[in-house]
Amino acid sequence: MYTNNMSTTREIDIKSERRIVENRNRRQQEMRKHFLMFLMTACLIITCSVSICGFYSNAKNSSVEDACKYYKSIEVSEDDTLWSIAGTYMDQNHYVSIYDYIEEVKFMNALTDDEIHFGKYLIIPYYHPQ
Repeated sequence: MYTNNMSTTREIDIKSERRIVENRNRRQQEMRKHFLMFLMTACLIITCSVSICGFYSNAKNSSVEDACKYYKSIEVSEDDTLWSIAGTYMDQNHYVSIYDYIEEVKFMNALTDDEIHFGKYLIIPYYHPQ
């Protein structure tokens, strides 16, 4: 009878240990799942925050004021050069350099070089605030 009682006790202990191990494994899996959910939520919040802040900063920091581009026909005077015309009409906010402005004037007037002639007319771009 003692052996029978001993084997029953041993079976109960084995079942109990197995249940303890299974519960521990289940808790560990749940903890991993909760940690991954937390990590994914944190990444999502950070990504959304960066995107929204970037959008608002781009919308607020526009250094170029609202201006319309117009075109004007001018008569070339004796002492005019493309550089002097660019110095008069070029807007620093809309052109990277004076070279860009001169290239646009040359393109608009079908000029192949920087030479302009007294008495001729040029179409030039300029910007004016709204």
